This record gives sequence, structure tokens and C-alpha cells, in this order.
Amino acid sequence: MAVKIHYENDAPIDALKGKKVAVVGYGSQGHAHSQNLRDSGVEVAVAELEGTDNYKLAVEHGFKPTDIKTAMDGAALIIVTLPDEIQAKIYAGHIGPNLVAGQTLGFCHGFNIHFKYIVPPEDVNVVMIAPKGPGHLVRSEYEKGGGVPCLVAVQQDATGDAKQIALAWGNGIGGARAGIIETTYKEETETDLFGEQCVLCGGLTALIKAGFETLVEAGYQPEIAYFECMHEVKLIVDLMYQGGMSYMRYSISNTAEYGDLTRGPRIVPPQTKAEMKKILAEITSGEFAKEWVNEYKSGLKNFNELYGKDHGSKLETVGKELRKMMKWIDSKEV
Repeated sequence: MAVKIHYENDAPIDALKGKKVAVVGYGSQGHAHSQNLRDSGVEVAVAELEGTDNYKLAVEHGFKPTDIKTAMDGAALIIVTLPDEIQAKIYAGHIGPNLVAGQTLGFCHGFNIHFKYIVPPEDVNVVMIAPKGPGHLVRSEYEKGGGVPCLVAVQQDATGDAKQIALAWGNGIGGARAGIIETTYKEETETDLFGEQCVLCGGLTALIKAGFETLVEAGYQPEIAYFECMHEVKLIVDLMYQGGMSYMRYSISNTAEYGDLTRGPRIVPPQTKAEMKKILAEITSGEFAKEWVNEYKSGLKNFNELYGKDHGSKLETVGKELRKMMKWIDSKEV
């Protein structure tokens, strides 16, 4: 089936003009969606907890944040940008009880809807616009006159125009300038979780750590190991970002390319792909979602232990010192 991509002419913002949009949460995605929609001529009401850093940021950006009920009152579209792990609780206590028939409930990721931690009533629309980039990029690209590609999905169409409303939202944040690709809640949720766990975050960090530790354990200087296994990853990824693996291989030395083609399959053998299939099965069955929700409810003990172990590792401490030397990279230390 051919992929369906919508651009500005296919996604008129008229569906939201003259209507109110409520954005619940002013974090990574929330701040970008709120500002971009406002700059696109849409009335935006922000819901955020008073006294928080995000509340203060919303005020700095010219909004007057309120409670969720007030923000939702009269809104045609309610965009939920809260972290996955708290959405169900906030929905049950503050969003669900205040929903009115005919409103549209929007999400930036399908986790809670797909795995049924949130089950909206049948008389509201349920849509998704998922930017394929972090919120700060959604904002900065919009300000440059561009946009970040987005995914659009309609889970529930109670009014008959849910798709038009979702596309107007996507256009309003700049997504239609780059392209809005049609998908489903199932496809977006499962592929997103898989990509994070197996490649973009879990797979990449595990590969970097293993490479660094192998060199250090063999007696090489940690600083040299850091450059080879962490720092230069960006250089290679940037080449692939520009022109795929072919352009990356065109750009590197013949020695590096031969090593890539002959040794890469030994680092990621068939057993790795078999494990990826197991992880995908855990995602599609809902096993991972249940594990993550239970981890959050139990106080994040395992999560914090694993994070602390990596945060204080030699790789991280060496990198922190080296990044002080690199004034050009605007290092972000947490």
C-alpha cells in the first residue's frame, strides 16, 4: 500500500480557525505545539501546574496557564502532551470528567490509547499528531519557516471531521511544511517503542558502552576510547542523516568501509535480530507497557538504580571532562 503524505494544501488550518485549542502540559512537546499554533493564528489555552518551571516558562512565553478544566472549557481540540506514565491518572481525574461530546482529544504518542490505559467515550474524536523530532526542534524549525515531519492517526471519528482537525493541528505546528504521513495508533506506538529500545536509545547506548569498556579494559586511555566510541558517533550519524548508509560509506576511508562491511555483521549477528523480534513481541503483546506502568507505580526503584549506574560510569565522567574542552558543542550536563 502506497504511503499517504499530506502537505499544506491537503491540511487546511481552517478546521481550527476561530476555535479554541487546549494544550495540557507545557513540557518538551507542549511548549512547541502551544507557540506554533498561536503563531499560526489559533487560540491556545495552556493547562499547567502553578509554581512549576513549565508554568513559569509558559508565562514567559506570553500564556496565562490555568487548571485543566478551565483550559478545556469550550475547546474544540484538547492536546495531551504529558509524560506517558502520568497520562492515565491525569485523564481519570481531570480530563475525562470534563470532556464534552464532539470535542477532539489529541495525543503526540499512542501509548495510553493503544494499550487502553485511557479509554475515551465514544462521542469524542481521538486523533494523533506525532512529530518525528523533539519539541525544541518542532519549535526552532517552525521559526525558520520549515517544519518537522509528523505522523497522523485517527483512532475514533465521532464527528466525521476528526482527520481534518488532526491535519489542521499538524499544519499549525509546521508539520505540513515537511509532510504528514498517515499511520495508525498501533503502528506509531509499536514502531516508536521498538526504535527507542532496539536502535535509537537502548541499542546505541549499549553498543557505545560495550565498545568503550572493551578498549579501556584492554589498556587504552579512556579519553581516546571516548572519542572513538562516543564522540565520533555524531559524525557518522550526520552523514547517514544526509544521505543514508551509502553516503556515509562514500564519505569514509576505504579501510573504514571494508571494516564496516566485514565486521559489522559480527557485532550484530542473527542472534541480535532474534532478540529484537522477542522485544517486538513484548511490545505488541502489551507486556512492556504493563512492565513500565508497574515500574512507575512501584516508585521507579529499578529505573533509578539502572539510571544511577550509567550516570556515574567511567564513560560518563570521562566524557563530562572532555566536553569542557569542546566549547563549540554547547555541552548539556545533567
